[in-house]
Amino acid sequence: MGPNQEWHISCRDVAGRRQDMSVFVNHGRVVIVSPPGETAVLSPLEVGRLRAALRDAVVTAAGTE
Repeated sequence: MGPNQEWHISCRDVAGRRQDMSVFVNHGRVVIVSPPGETAVLSPLEVGRLRAALRDAVVTAAGTE
């Protein structure tokens, strides 16, 4: 996996603890990994970062097919 094929987005769980979500491309598919066993709570800025990561991952995935 290249350096531009994985993105990390900060978030919090429902208890307010800092967590991370990951977005990466695997065999032309976009994979989202949320905090294990948790719910990700995102601020508006974090949602924007997730959106940007998803957009970049889609472009990367489309280029691998």
